[in-house]
This record gives sequence, C-alpha cells and structure tokens, in this order.
Amino acid sequence: MTFDVAGSAALAVHDRSAAWRFIEGFAAAWADPIEAQDGWTRRELAETEDRLGVRVPEAVKEALALFGKRPDLTSNQDRLLVPSELRVEDDVLVFRDENQSVAAWGAALAGEDPEVLVKFDLVDKREEHWDAWLPRFSLACVEMVLSEALFRDGAETADREMSGADTSLLHDNFVALPVRSPGTRWFAGDDVIVREDTDEWLWARARTPEALELLLERVPGDWTTEY
Repeated sequence: MTFDVAGSAALAVHDRSAAWRFIEGFAAAWADPIEAQDGWTRRELAETEDRLGVRVPEAVKEALALFGKRPDLTSNQDRLLVPSELRVEDDVLVFRDENQSVAAWGAALAGEDPEVLVKFDLVDKREEHWDAWLPRFSLACVEMVLSEALFRDGAETADREMSGADTSLLHDNFVALPVRSPGTRWFAGDDVIVREDTDEWLWARARTPEALELLLERVPGDWTTEY
C-alpha cells in the first residue's frame, strides 16, 4: 500500500481532520491499520476530565479516542500518556513524556486544537518553563507519529551524524515537509522519511529495504542501519 506522506502532511498542517486522516493513512501503510479498539472511549475520557477537574481540549480527546491505545504509533521512544496518567501543570495538560524524563509535552487548555508546549527537566527547577513547540495539538500528533516511526522495532531505519553536504542533498532528493518543531526539519520521498535534528543528526526510516538502500545511495555517509 502506498501513501503520499508529503501531500497528506501539507493538508494536515491546516486542518485537524486532515491530521487524523494523515495518521490513519500513515498507520495503514507503515504499520498496521487503526481499528475501533485502538482508542479510549468517550466515557473513559470524561472520567479523566472529572479526575483532573478541567475540560480536556477536543483535539486531545479525538486523538486518544482514535489511536490512544497504539503504542507502536506513539511510544516507541518517547511516550504518549494514557488517560489515567494525564496531568495538569501550570495550566498545561501534560500528554507526553520523553523516554528518560528529561522533557514533557503539554497542550494549552484553551481552544479545541490548542498550542503544544515543551518543558525540559532542569537541575534548578526555578529555571524550568514551558516553550512553544507546535501551534496545534493535531499537528503535534502528526509529528509524534512520524518521530516514533523512526524507532519502530524491526523496521528499516538508519541514523548518523550530519555532514556539510547533507542539507542540499536532502532538498535535492526529497520533499521538505511543512511539519517543523524547534530544531527539526522533515523530508519525505517514495517510502522514506528523514528527520534532521539541529543540523547535527539524521534519522531515517524506510518502508522497504529497497527504499532504504536508495536513501543510502542518494545521501551517502557513515550510516548505522537496522533492517
């Protein structure tokens, strides 16, 4: 099954329904199709609101109801929290934790599809604060699913330190995606996605071994690969 990552991502940037369609299409092509049992029920999410004493934004509830029970899409490295783990800090709904607990992602409580923020764990807790991550929760879910795909067990993946020629090679051979959290850029080609982190590191995932081999030819370097 083929899936137009670049075209679907371009739509997802502007519309949360398109973001959910992106995740459904990506899951079907790159993992397993999303099924009815893969989400939390609205009753369970209402109980979470009662426990927290706040209204959970609609986009958060839509995401958890759609794929909240699919750790293969959301939690291969960092972790999407289950409803019983959601917490409120500084009027921010924390929904995702970094794998070594050095960062947390949260959604603003105002709006249907609110801004997403990130906070890093610091030795001096007085220095901790929430910084902008992505303008909409649904878009952050697209970025999350792409990122977690890079670390899926048994998948065709590769990573390496960046070289000076990499940025131009990526632009020449792939399509830049309009999904940019601070410090990252995304690229996609036929059956390949690549994330560039802070001009320092490349992470890649291919849907087939042949696609991964083509990436290694087009963007050569000292890749560490898993097939």
